[in-house]
Amino acid sequence: MAFELPALPYDKNALEPYLSAETLEYHYGKHHLAYVTRLNALVEGTDDDQKSLEEIIQSSAGELFNQAAQAWNHTFYWHCLSPSGGGEAHGPVGEAIVAEFGSFSAFTQAFETAALEHFGAGWIWLVKRADGGLEIVATHDADTPIAHHQTPLLAVDVWEHAYYIDYRNARAKYLQGIWQLINWDFVNQNFS
Repeated sequence: MAFELPALPYDKNALEPYLSAETLEYHYGKHHLAYVTRLNALVEGTDDDQKSLEEIIQSSAGELFNQAAQAWNHTFYWHCLSPSGGGEAHGPVGEAIVAEFGSFSAFTQAFETAALEHFGAGWIWLVKRADGGLEIVATHDADTPIAHHQTPLLAVDVWEHAYYIDYRNARAKYLQGIWQLINWDFVNQNFS
């Protein structure tokens, strides 16, 4: 079974002005595609050939884990964004954010702090704990909450390739723009 690069849930220019079509050309069309292509080369003719991405992530390490996790993480990330997204969290996840962090503003501040303090490449996640509460988690490189039996609700890619074309090294400006795109409907689906 060959893995395929899933279609973006919107046109490549749909996230402008916060993320340009050029950024998506490189991030989705080159980086994400490269993870899927390399993953297929690694699993071809092996026992992993018939596994799902999640099964490979749970049972592998090293390069195979990295390629599978990055393929999964990126697909998840694209769905966390929407041209009609942004605004404050609503629905059950909005209520859970206020219950956990005190306010939506306190949540965004904590999330941005985690993203700005994260050294090097990785991801910032909002995850649902087993007790139903929420937690902000930072992972390095390809690491992903599903490898640790956590339920990811929201992901923001903080690898420089996610924002360098549009923001150069200004991660803080990228984060300000990302809040205008968050797909809270998708986050709520993950929460339920």
